[in-house]
Amino acid sequence: MTDPADYAAWYRAPRGAWIGATEFALLRRLVELGARETVLDVGCGTGYFTTLFARETAGMVVGLDPNLAWLKYAAHEVAPNLAWVGGRAEALPFPERSFDVVLSVTALCFIEDQLAALREMLRVCRRRFALGLLNRHSLLWRQKGRGGGVGAYRGAHWHTVREVHALAGELNHARFHWRTAVFLPGGSGTARWLENRLPNWLPWGAFLAVVGDAQPR
Repeated sequence: MTDPADYAAWYRAPRGAWIGATEFALLRRLVELGARETVLDVGCGTGYFTTLFARETAGMVVGLDPNLAWLKYAAHEVAPNLAWVGGRAEALPFPERSFDVVLSVTALCFIEDQLAALREMLRVCRRRFALGLLNRHSLLWRQKGRGGGVGAYRGAHWHTVREVHALAGELNHARFHWRTAVFLPGGSGTARWLENRLPNWLPWGAFLAVVGDAQPR
């Protein structure tokens, strides 16, 4: 497994910083986070997205991950509205409707029982959920995903929009929409120019964002 310090360093390098900022910008726009809303980040890893969302709200933001070594690394980031909890997506240690927003960014790709994890996320969600997935229909999959994946992508499941619809059907949850980003993952000047001009409804971006409302209670 990748060392957490190496993984975090990737987001500080020029390409990783651009990809991370692009993905976060799309999620932030789709989630429409309120000024005091609470957030749960499931499978937070080193806390990159957790920390960014904590800067967007005065509400409590909790990062959850089963890997305690990665959580220990994430906990170096300290803020009054930021907390870190060990736990598994398939059995979240929170009561129903505990968080206004529940998100999970490229974590579901590594969870075997995706339906159990999604049911748990919906259970603890009050208003909106957001998923960041790896898109099977993307240039990045051709570069990093084929043959079981390479590097940090080894063993990852790459989703398609059709799969997302199938998962929603099994959950009996139709109220969601998707967008994609990071069309050319190299991070070159051309990639950045193109990213600013292509619409996010095109299905070919490496980052597949899925956002929906919580189940009616």
